[in-house]
Amino acid sequence: MSYDLEFERPLAELERRIQALQRKGDRLRPEEHHQINELRHELERRTREVYGSLTPWQTVTVARHKARPYTRDYVRLMCEDFFEIRGDRRFGDDRAIQGGLATLDGRTIMILGHHKGRDTKEKQECTFGMAHPEGFRKALRMFRHAERFHIPVVSLIDTAGAYVALEDEERGISQAIAENLMVMARLATPVLVVVIGEGGSGGALGISVGDRILMMEHAIYTVASPESAASILWRDDSFAANAAETMKITAKDLLELRLIEEIIPEPVGGAHRDHAAAAELVKAAIMRNLDELTAQPLDALIERRYQRFRAIGANVLDGVPVGALD
Repeated sequence: MSYDLEFERPLAELERRIQALQRKGDRLRPEEHHQINELRHELERRTREVYGSLTPWQTVTVARHKARPYTRDYVRLMCEDFFEIRGDRRFGDDRAIQGGLATLDGRTIMILGHHKGRDTKEKQECTFGMAHPEGFRKALRMFRHAERFHIPVVSLIDTAGAYVALEDEERGISQAIAENLMVMARLATPVLVVVIGEGGSGGALGISVGDRILMMEHAIYTVASPESAASILWRDDSFAANAAETMKITAKDLLELRLIEEIIPEPVGGAHRDHAAAAELVKAAIMRNLDELTAQPLDALIERRYQRFRAIGANVLDGVPVGALD
């Protein structure tokens, strides 16, 4: 896989040297075989070093990487069976949010999430993972179904935000998101949220009210994109990197602020370099957390979910204990 991000240029040079030697094929001398092995070790070491010290803006570029695994990739790699649920039974089927019933190591779950699409046709069909009102209402239909049959919900977050066309306003996108927030807060079944890439604005929030929120190591979770924040604060989106630093949108920052519960590690060089390994890490985190959530009494689970979101804000005020503002 190519190294196409700006901060990966030193890694790209090492990769080119390895490929240049490999092109010799059977003509490789013994010392060149040794050189390839040394270069591979150096590439892995440098990759760990670079990805272990990403700036917030560099993390944004990784979270948006075009080769990063999306919801359908995780479903395919993690689940033994999958039955997709389509349509909101009011308007149509929004491909920006996809999901349905699945089996995960013998456990039945309701899994859903944003899907950005791979090729041009699919990206257009999925509107780059930015959901319309019918997408949120389809998700609501899945939530209700999961609640009725006592099935835990797993919600995968990866969107720049909700779609903002005039037609979406006419079909009530704000109401659709608000209804999901209200229903998910009270949903009588465990809800686990995993931010797998971008977690942007109301488009993310509309399916991310849960008992626990986990984040991939190089994912972001934010009230607005860094570009939008820079346009508001500095009236210039060229300050996006400054906004990313200021907004505290990385997994490490949000764990320190107690807005998420866990960081899921990624393969060396990011999830986009090894989809299968990324899926194994996500699956292990999902199974462990579902075991803990399903063991709790339902009434206590819903109350803890309520208190979790009530405490947001109080968590980040210096010297103010959680719940002191209630």
